[in-house]
Amino acid sequence: MRIGEMVRRTGVSERLLRYYEEQGLLTPDRLPSGYRVYAERDVETVRRVRTLLNAGLTTATIARVLPCVREEGERLVPVCSGLVAELRRERERITRAIDDLLSSRTLLDGVIEAPRTARPGGG
Repeated sequence: MRIGEMVRRTGVSERLLRYYEEQGLLTPDRLPSGYRVYAERDVETVRRVRTLLNAGLTTATIARVLPCVREEGERLVPVCSGLVAELRRERERITRAIDDLLSSRTLLDGVIEAPRTARPGGG
């Protein structure tokens, strides 16, 4: 299928499909004219990429993860040794980021809730 059909089937823009290709996440065939031709399996690959992006993984990590997962129903299941350990490290990275964001929100809440007696300009 050509890129327009891929966009329709996946809901992902042409720009993102090209980006996924640049990142090594998709490898469509090329016609002599240079047009991309996607296989049916590429629709599923895009769905997996979207799932892993939504899970907070970077495209670099996804490039390593994609060949090492298979689907079982609605879940992705690791099939390569070492993948679970890498995903645990990613989970810890995400947890640290969440903790940092919660801390930032608490600081911001303190500023928002500060006594309203202070005058603008510090005086």
